[in-house]
Amino acid sequence: MSLNLAAHRAELDAVITREKPKGGALIPVLHQAQELYGYLPKELQDYVAEALGIPQSTVYGVVTFYSFFTTKPRGRHRIGLCLGTACYVRGNAKNLERLSRELGVSAGESTADLRYSLEVCRCIGMCSKAPAIMVGKSVHANVQPDKVAEILSLYE
Repeated sequence: MSLNLAAHRAELDAVITREKPKGGALIPVLHQAQELYGYLPKELQDYVAEALGIPQSTVYGVVTFYSFFTTKPRGRHRIGLCLGTACYVRGNAKNLERLSRELGVSAGESTADLRYSLEVCRCIGMCSKAPAIMVGKSVHANVQPDKVAEILSLYE
């Protein structure tokens, strides 16, 4: 998949112009770049590095350190499956198996049509209603494997 950098360049340049004088611009610029393009491939990282006048290695280090940044396209619906202690003990590993089977992807991957991305996280703050998953900003609590297909159908 090739990135069309020109598609949102004016918007990204406006963010860079606004943030650069403030100092500490890298993370806000990367957030906005990912919002605009959906992910942060090397070409986009290089552009940000040059525009901010910082080494590309610094940009790459930040992008790969923070889990909220991604170098691969993500699906339209991001599924965050919690494997924190409460969710794990209450069976969310079985929900992960079921989601993987239903979507045909493993954790950390996106479906070929980029409808869904399946991600594992450590806690979504729903320990009392575990096991829980998030789809986008919606939380689904007390999820059992037989309900996974029904939950996915809400996001087609």
